[in-house]
Amino acid sequence: MEYIARNYEIVKQRMIDQMEISLGFGKSLLDTELDAGVFNIVVKPIVKSFYKYWSDKDAKVGTLEQIRVTLDTAKTIVLNGKMPQEVYDKLINKKFLIYLENDQTDRQCNKNHKNYQKLKDITKKCFITQVEESMLFLSVREEVTDYNQLSRITFNNDKSKAYQALKRQLDYNEAGIEIVEQDNSILKVPTGRNIIVSVLRKGFELTKQKLIEDLESIFN
Repeated sequence: MEYIARNYEIVKQRMIDQMEISLGFGKSLLDTELDAGVFNIVVKPIVKSFYKYWSDKDAKVGTLEQIRVTLDTAKTIVLNGKMPQEVYDKLINKKFLIYLENDQTDRQCNKNHKNYQKLKDITKKCFITQVEESMLFLSVREEVTDYNQLSRITFNNDKSKAYQALKRQLDYNEAGIEIVEQDNSILKVPTGRNIIVSVLRKGFELTKQKLIEDLESIFN
């Protein structure tokens, strides 16, 4: 089915573009946080080197794998059509393990922390919503050449439907950040936890604003 392969590539590139924007926000925010704060010559390099390793290796490579597993899972479901609930659940549970292994926040968390299971549960819900939305995109048969066209057809030119789908994902992401904010000892980072959490929050807010602006542009 050529339309599925076409839509797969369109959505994949869109997700990669969003990843690059988010990582760019993170790098810029970290520089601002470090320059504004009072940090000695020992702490600054540690935090910056941690973030560089995280963004260059963990976040980028991990997010690319999350994109792949999300779209592959959605593609499998679309190609197989209606499947029994137990088969669907088994597929989701299996693929989620790969998704979780590549989650940049999960990689930096203490798995024995009292709040870890809550964070894991939210991450799974986020994964499921991403798969479900990807299924909608992959199922579009009409002729499209770019993401904007694909998005309008997916949501029947209804901006409110598109916004609700986006809001669902944003709400899960925010819930995850709130768990880390409530007790940042869940992070395994050696130093500068407050800075990392602040960058996560501000980066999320900037990404959220950009996604909403993009949605407005697509549907206006």
